[in-house]
Formats: sequence, C-alpha cells, structure tokens
Amino acid sequence: MTKTKAGLKLAAFLAVASVVAGACGSDSSSTATTAGGAATTAAPSGTDAPATTGGGTGGTKVVISTDLPMQGASADASRDTVRAVQLVVDEYNASGGKYQVELKQYDNSTAAKGGWDDATCAKNASDHVANAAEVAVMGTYNSGCAKIEVPVLNEDTTGPMLMISHANTNPGLTKAWDPGEPDKYYPTGVRNYGRVVATDDYQGAAGAQFAQKDLGVKKCVVLNDAQTYGVGVATAFSDEAKKIGIEVVAEEAWDAKQPNYTALFEGFKSLNPDCVYLGGINDNNGEQLVRDKVAVLGPNDGAVKLIAPDGFTGYPSLQGMAEAQGMYITFAGLPASQLIANGGAGADFVKKFNAKYGADPASAYAIYGAAAAQFILAALEASDGTRKGVRDAAFSGNIKIAADKSVIGKEFGIDPKTGDVTVKDMSIQLMKDNKETFLKPWAI
Repeated sequence: MTKTKAGLKLAAFLAVASVVAGACGSDSSSTATTAGGAATTAAPSGTDAPATTGGGTGGTKVVISTDLPMQGASADASRDTVRAVQLVVDEYNASGGKYQVELKQYDNSTAAKGGWDDATCAKNASDHVANAAEVAVMGTYNSGCAKIEVPVLNEDTTGPMLMISHANTNPGLTKAWDPGEPDKYYPTGVRNYGRVVATDDYQGAAGAQFAQKDLGVKKCVVLNDAQTYGVGVATAFSDEAKKIGIEVVAEEAWDAKQPNYTALFEGFKSLNPDCVYLGGINDNNGEQLVRDKVAVLGPNDGAVKLIAPDGFTGYPSLQGMAEAQGMYITFAGLPASQLIANGGAGADFVKKFNAKYGADPASAYAIYGAAAAQFILAALEASDGTRKGVRDAAFSGNIKIAADKSVIGKEFGIDPKTGDVTVKDMSIQLMKDNKETFLKPWAI
C-alpha cells in the first residue's frame, strides 16, 4: 500500500519506540506555555479544556498533562520542563499519529509556600481523574507530591491512570524502602507509576562514594530538610558512608523557616568535619544554609567540602551565589552539556530547545521531562486511547525508546514489574564560575 505523507511522518516518529505486538494546577487556574513560548491562561484544573491546543493530524483528541511546581524556586525548571514536553508533543502531532494530543498544565505549588503543597497535590490528583479527556500525567517533580497523587490515580475506575515522572528519586515509590512501601501507593494492586531517572538509594550512595574516593572525606555532617525526598537521600548517603569508612559525626534536620543557620554550624565545629551533606531541596531555605555553612565552616573548596543531591540542581539564584562556588552536586541523569558532548539524539534535542528558547534548559530535569513524554506518547500510540489502555501498554514491557530518537541519547524503557527506568545514569557536578559544570559520570 502506498504511504501517504502523514504516514511517512508517523513512521519516522514511531522509530522512537520499538513496540512489540500485544499492546492493544492550581486551585483555580494555571499559566500554560504554548509551543511558541507565549503565556496563555489555562482552564481550571480538572476541566476538559486543555492548557495548550494541539495541531495534530490524528483522530481522537486526548489530553496528557504536566504536574509541576510552577511557583517558587523551582519555577524556572518547571517552565522549561513544560517547554521541553511541548516540543515532544508537537513532534508527535506533526507525525500523523492515531491521536491528536493536547497538553494541559497543572501547578502543584502555592505562592505562599513557594513550592509544592500537599493540599494542592491532592486536588490535582482528583482533577486529573475528573478530566475525562486526560489519559496520562507527566510528573511530579517532588517525590512527596507523587506519594499523594499516585494512589488517587491508581484507584481511578477508568484506569488506573498512568503517571511517569522525570524527577522523583525517592525509592519508596517503586520498591521497598519505608514501612508499607511501595504497595501502599497501589491500592488496586496494579502499578501505574514509572520514572525515567535513577533512585536515591543509588544517588545517596554515589555521593558518599565520591566523597570518600575523590575528595578523601573522613568525617561528615549529614543534614536533611525533613521532607520525603530529603530524608530518603540523606539516609542513603549516611548508610553508604558508614559502610565505606566515613564517620558520620552528626545527623540532623534543618528547619526551613529559620532566618539563619549559624548556630547550627557553630555546633558542628568541635566535631571537626571535613564534609557537610545537604539532603533536601534548595526550595527549603537551601541558599541560606549554603551561606551559613561557608560563613562558619569556610569555603567549599577548603577544608570542609559541601555536597548536595539533585534537589540543589537547576537553580540560577543558587548558581550565582559566591558561597555556592566549589560545592558538589550529584544528579540522577546526564546534564545538557554531557548530552551535547555525547552527540546523537540527545544533543539534537538540546540544540532544538536552545534554538527555540535561546538557552539550554534551566534544569537538566527538563530534558528528562521530554523523555517521560516520549515514553507516554509511545504508550499512547500503542494503546486504544483509554486510560487503561495507555497504562497497560506502558507496563507491557514492550515500549522502548530507541537510542537514535531518545532525548537522553540512550535506549530506555521502564521495568514492567516496578516502573523503574531500565538505564541508570549518575553525574557529579561542580559549581564553578556561577554555573553547574559537569565533572564526571559516576558508575552505579
């Protein structure tokens, strides 16, 4: 049969996935970024109206969504994640696929909190389920928010509804970690959540290994922000540090509401640490914590090293701080600079993003948002267009994003038993010259 022009475009798009046979906001309104980068006012969360209009040549209209903290310190990263996902959606719509896809944006943050909010995450979950046209969610950014939303999506009577995260790294969402995890997030007994990044049991361990092998650390203070992600990654770092001979001289939580932390760090002086590990997110007054670490314990390239996980990556305000220079940050993936260096489809995507928006993504997690969207769209194309069909295709084990089309430059999929990504990368970055610079990959 002769292929039409649309058919040729679809064939090109479907080179993204090797699909084996068998697969059949805020409280009121949110701001959406269109394909061209202009801001538009989106419909209230939970309505059928999408945040952006599609342009696809496919048939049935479906909605996929992003669920991100669009306010506070994470706003830049979230904005660029929406942009990256939109690029992938636009490519799908231009391919002549089975469906016309529209992207809806949900904001899970509040201005008052300056970051993700429990009640807003809960409302968003209900709104996802209530929007009959919506078939899958790309998000969330914060693991604590995902732990609120996933069970609600799991119990959707027309689903379960698929969620694929680009940034959740807390292990308990997919594997045994804290008591009752992960089963308590899947009340139906069916998995509907996956992710395209490695987990904090790997990331925390990588940070400790780097500290010992490359920095020669002997004694470390381990802090956490008392949130799901921060406690988890700090625990992973501490456990690995103890295994490999680093003495953990203090383990404490910091209070994000404190005006300063000089007394906290003064209390560590007598312990003579040569390392401070910040398990948490920059949103939780992390910049003040960094300032006071340097004020009391000295510069990060001095006797006391400063190490943080990916909760501190992608923040321009932090990158520009004099006190942040010399700190090390682990990242559960590969940054844009390394994708460019590696060449291939990953480099092509970064260049495409840069050409459209005039800069690389504010956070490398924006690229992983695009990867999550690639996976969702491949599952959609392999499905009957229902929530159940999309979820079933995603967890069939048959969806693989080929390396020559993957925005992360490597073939990837998710483990159908757990939802964890099939390829795991870890990077060590150094804050230098007011930016995060790629230092080295770390084998996990």
